[in-house]
Amino acid sequence: MDLGLKGKVALVAAASQGLGRAAALELAREGARVAICSRREDAIKRSAEEISSTTGSEVLPIVADVTNAEDTARFVQTAADHFGALHIVVTNAGGPPAGNFEDFGDEDWRKAWELSFLSTARLIREALPHLRRARWGRIITITSVSVKQPIDGLILSNGVRPGVVGLVRTLATQLAPEQITVNNVAPGYTMTDRQRQLYEARMQREGLSLDEVTAEIRSATPMGRLGQPEEVAAAIAFLASERASYITGQTLTVDGGRSRGLL
Repeated sequence: MDLGLKGKVALVAAASQGLGRAAALELAREGARVAICSRREDAIKRSAEEISSTTGSEVLPIVADVTNAEDTARFVQTAADHFGALHIVVTNAGGPPAGNFEDFGDEDWRKAWELSFLSTARLIREALPHLRRARWGRIITITSVSVKQPIDGLILSNGVRPGVVGLVRTLATQLAPEQITVNNVAPGYTMTDRQRQLYEARMQREGLSLDEVTAEIRSATPMGRLGQPEEVAAAIAFLASERASYITGQTLTVDGGRSRGLL
């Protein structure tokens, strides 16, 4: 299937590893030119070189922290200036730490809000004028299956991430007349560095071994395994494509059937 992404310009945040890197790689494979960012210069340059050598697409590495307003504005403007346009935005910023309600104070909640919500709103706000000039746009947030079904021990994520879904659904209605779609991708348990950190937190909290944690997750997932980053990236690339032109305001769950809700 031709996704119609050849020559399009994509912006992918937090793409030195994990789901961000997988999304950038998949978009580049489809022929998009990609700008990526990370807080670490060595990591983002290495990621850009690997993606470019694998796909043949141009990849622009930018050092930026998406929880910082100035960095976010510079990331978007540098990419737009370099490529001359912007068509696709993939927001991504990892997730807040694991824990229960009693574990966190006001500062923890503020940091979680800045990381999981405000970074998304800022990136969209900075990119939107460029999408409007292009008269074509795709905005995809990488959130979590916790927006559909709260996850035990992730109170910060459960509390903050649903706000992104509300933002996306509102923007989808506002931007649809301009041919700009806005959607969420909600990964379930996927084998990333973030997932490994959550495993370690649960192991310490509940006194479980790694085998016990992963066995429980596999048994509760109908497909019997964890997801791979490239499987989430494929969903992102589809939502970024010409083929997804009539899909907006949706939350696409990529979790092997684990979440059981009807909506």
